[in-house]
Amino acid sequence: MHDKRLLPIFWETNRTPMHLNPLNFYRAGLLAVGLFFCGAGLALAQSPSAGTKTLQLEDHLDLISVSNPQLSPDGKELIYTRGWVDKVNDSRKSELYIMDADGSRNRFFAKGSSPLWSPDGKKVAFLAAGEPSGSQIFIKHRDLEGQTQLTRLERSPSSMVWSPDGKHIAFTMLVPNAEALSIKLPARPKGAKWLEGPRVIDKLTYRRDRVGFLEDGYTQIFIVPTDGGRPRQMTTGPYNHGSLSWTPDSKEILFSSYREENAEYAYRQSEIYAVKVEDQSVRQLTKRNGIDRSPLVSPNGKLVAYVGYDWTDDTYIENRLYVMDIDGGSPRELAVDFDRSPSDLMWAPDNSGVYFNADYNGTRNLYFAPLRGGHRAITSGNHMLTVGSISQDGLAAAVMTDFYRPAELYTFRLNNPKLTPLTAFNSSLLTDVQLGEVKEINYTSTDELAVQGWLVHPPNFDPAKKYPMILVIHGGPHGMYNVGFNFTWQHHAAEGYLVLYTNPRGSSGYGSAFGNAIKNAYPGKDYDDLMKGVDEALKLGYVDERNLFVYGGSGGGVLTSWIVGQTDRFAAASVNFPVTNWLSFVGTTDGVSWYKNFAKFPWEDPSEHLQRSPLMYVGNVRTPTMLMCGEEDLRTPIAQTEEYYQALKMLEVPTVMIRFRNEFHGTGSVPSNYLRTQLYLYAWFDQYKR
Repeated sequence: MHDKRLLPIFWETNRTPMHLNPLNFYRAGLLAVGLFFCGAGLALAQSPSAGTKTLQLEDHLDLISVSNPQLSPDGKELIYTRGWVDKVNDSRKSELYIMDADGSRNRFFAKGSSPLWSPDGKKVAFLAAGEPSGSQIFIKHRDLEGQTQLTRLERSPSSMVWSPDGKHIAFTMLVPNAEALSIKLPARPKGAKWLEGPRVIDKLTYRRDRVGFLEDGYTQIFIVPTDGGRPRQMTTGPYNHGSLSWTPDSKEILFSSYREENAEYAYRQSEIYAVKVEDQSVRQLTKRNGIDRSPLVSPNGKLVAYVGYDWTDDTYIENRLYVMDIDGGSPRELAVDFDRSPSDLMWAPDNSGVYFNADYNGTRNLYFAPLRGGHRAITSGNHMLTVGSISQDGLAAAVMTDFYRPAELYTFRLNNPKLTPLTAFNSSLLTDVQLGEVKEINYTSTDELAVQGWLVHPPNFDPAKKYPMILVIHGGPHGMYNVGFNFTWQHHAAEGYLVLYTNPRGSSGYGSAFGNAIKNAYPGKDYDDLMKGVDEALKLGYVDERNLFVYGGSGGGVLTSWIVGQTDRFAAASVNFPVTNWLSFVGTTDGVSWYKNFAKFPWEDPSEHLQRSPLMYVGNVRTPTMLMCGEEDLRTPIAQTEEYYQALKMLEVPTVMIRFRNEFHGTGSVPSNYLRTQLYLYAWFDQYKR
């Protein structure tokens, strides 16, 4: 019910874990969480700067985001995506900017996103709105005005990759199937206006949140000449293909798929293949019971790095890092003792090993796994550092955020990882603003489990006073709160609330055993972890026990609805885009993998589904409980909210249902809806403050 970087997440057939998370916390900076488990007590983080003002809700509309920093092949320039809010049209926009690698000459490049340098560094490919519709691939020369629309496709391309010789760009695109069941109506009378025909659906997965109903078809691989020309289809068959990587000779493209009969029914199965550009012949490189994906060919073309794991019915497992010969031989695991999920793989230019980003106990840093074995951290720190590219001479470009700094661009040398800031888009926004201080909190829950969390203090905090406190719960359930800047929580603090957020068992970023601790038991002991966190905060002496509040979205909505059915300690709650009835949910969400999160199918034995459903405990609820959900939600359909709302109304529990227009999963993808979400939350909590 979450997204792992706590950004947009879509379910994939073979993905672990399955997330119900929204664009968590409304894209207002990265979500926050961090660090290693310590003993009980508090660890003081770096302090916020002093200021005379507090954060205002409308400041959210002025936040600038940065992402996807890409260094040119010669390491001299850096292109990246800059995001901003169009206040007039109530939407979020993205543009490409380019600068020298030292941060100078920062300038507009083009409207669009997903920039990729050509191998010779003279051009950039990117995605932007084009003809006839949707996103199209464009190419722009580094030093020339104007740009060329390379594709004019009926459906939007994705996953672009330049061929090493610069002659082609590979991409993926949906290829539709013929209608599964067709009919021929009698001729219409002249001038007749008949109703549009029905949807004909015969696929296992037929809709996706933030997409809607899926066109019947499969994602295939294409290549298009970079000097113009018709795209050529490289793969065929009833299989989806992705994660593209060229061989250095530009003769083959490696990819992830599962090219077996009835592939759509395969659970946690994928392999790595290669397709030959010349004749479209496909060879299989891996073969095991489990996941192999995200291949990346080494610069010398001899090896392939990838991630995966052996098949398991665990609800959560960290990905492992592997390398194999280019022919699929001699597969072996790297970083064997690293029980975290590597992402964004990047080969060392000398082929000596693989760099990767990884979430670790609420932080994110860059690591290196040499071919000879072991692993080491390249960067360290209480931050979320996401490296986007590494140049031939060891310069890394990254996005970094921490408790008090929204995400900005940085560079550093691999042999001297001191961060050099390149942008400060949000510094003027926070000038003279007093942010809430964030303290790390560590405690022991049931089963002697160590749990980590954080507490945000209101600006101008006085420990002699008593403050109301909001417990915020993440989704997923295998999500991870982190130590990045979080506008939402800082604004809660500016409104006078303490804010508690923790990573209970089931959270990602703490290893496979910790993440899998809620297998067939969610919600359950993770509730204990959250309540122990509240108890730990109360020990500090400045929390107003009469005015405790709680909310969460998606998986956090599950736990919030569970909490109010188990305890009356909270003055008010907000259950946001939740699952409240697993029995009705598993067959109506935008995928089928949630069937696998229970020991049996509901038609075999519904008892586990019922026992784990918050709706079954609604008779215990005394807490005033608001519900918020997007009307177009396909991840946790709004019927889940409606079931709980109707039950609360029947029981005459104070409640209100807020139905957000033009929202899929979440309530804040539209900027004004983000503002509404916050204001409704404060209005509800203020109404029931004791």
